[in-house]
Amino acid sequence: MLTHSDIWNAVDRLAARAGLSASGLAKKAGLDPTTFNKSKRITPEGRPRWPSTESVSKSLDATNTTVDTFVSLITDRGGASTQAVPLIGLAEAGAGGYFDDGGFPVGKGWDEIAFPSVNDEHAYALEVSGNSMEPAYRDGTIILVSPTSPVRRGDRVVVKTKDGEVMAKELKRRTSKSVELRSLNPAHKERALSVDDVLWIARIMWASQ
Repeated sequence: MLTHSDIWNAVDRLAARAGLSASGLAKKAGLDPTTFNKSKRITPEGRPRWPSTESVSKSLDATNTTVDTFVSLITDRGGASTQAVPLIGLAEAGAGGYFDDGGFPVGKGWDEIAFPSVNDEHAYALEVSGNSMEPAYRDGTIILVSPTSPVRRGDRVVVKTKDGEVMAKELKRRTSKSVELRSLNPAHKERALSVDDVLWIARIMWASQ
């Protein structure tokens, strides 16, 4: 017997296969971005709600996925086990309340995205908006970030400054006094920050394309 959670989990797995969040999948399918939000999965009375046949059909078309493959996602025969990872827009990440001082996700306001197990319970995802990081990351790209992984020269990283700025860059050089960052968009200049101005640095482990 199929349950509501079986179908919604399959929708989440479909999005993950395409490297998208649930809202990203909805947008790609030409639907309202909130179609697959957690809040839309229950009625105002608190009863479970099914996704519409039309929304599922459009999502399959948008991701070039067959019905058979979707059925395998329902039964989870079609892939490895997944891990629910907190997700928020990169543009929103600078607002207070989403991270502690060590760069670990905290608080409310996070969405979720399903990923194959990343072996890091503290991992989180950020969704890129706009074209300021092209060609490395396009609008809608999901980046998976690990605040516990060692960071080395040449790694792509997310950096948060003490004044609240959050940016995705390449770590060019780090010393006891400064952090040098190379922009992912060649049109943007490199950045040099005092270590006293940096709140945390976390390594980007994966990005959808």
